[in-house]
Amino acid sequence: MKDVTILLENRPGALADMGEALGRAGVSVEGGGAWVVQGEGVAHFLMADGEAARRALEAAGIRVAAVREVVVQRLHQGVPGQLGQLSRRMAQAGVNIEVLYSDHDHQLILVVDDPAKGRAVADAWMRERTTERSAS
Repeated sequence: MKDVTILLENRPGALADMGEALGRAGVSVEGGGAWVVQGEGVAHFLMADGEAARRALEAAGIRVAAVREVVVQRLHQGVPGQLGQLSRRMAQAGVNIEVLYSDHDHQLILVVDDPAKGRAVADAWMRERTTERSAS
C-alpha cells in the first residue's frame, strides 16, 4: 500500500475529477482524506498501486506530489490513549509522523519520515500489546 499525495485545485468538481480518473484506470481508494490548506486542495489517499494512481492522475492533468511508503497499525479500539502511546513511541525513536488517517478496515495509516524505523516501532508496539493481552 502507498500514500499518494495529490494537489487539487480548490474548486467544485476537483475531487470528482480525481475520483473519476482513478475509476477509469481501475484504481481503488483504500482510505484517506482531502483538505484545503492555504487555498489549495491537498489529498492523501491510500492505494494498493501508487504508481498506477500517479499515471492515471497525471494523464488527467492532476498533480501528484508524492507516492510514499506507509506504516499500517491496528489500534485496540476499546482502549483509550493508544494514539498518544504509539505517537510517543515514534517520537522517542526520532520518527516524525507527517500524515495520519484511517483506511476502510479501521487501521491507522501513518506516513512518516523514516518508514523502516517507523515500522520497527509499530511492530514492537504491537508485540507488546499482544503480550499484554495474553498475560491478562
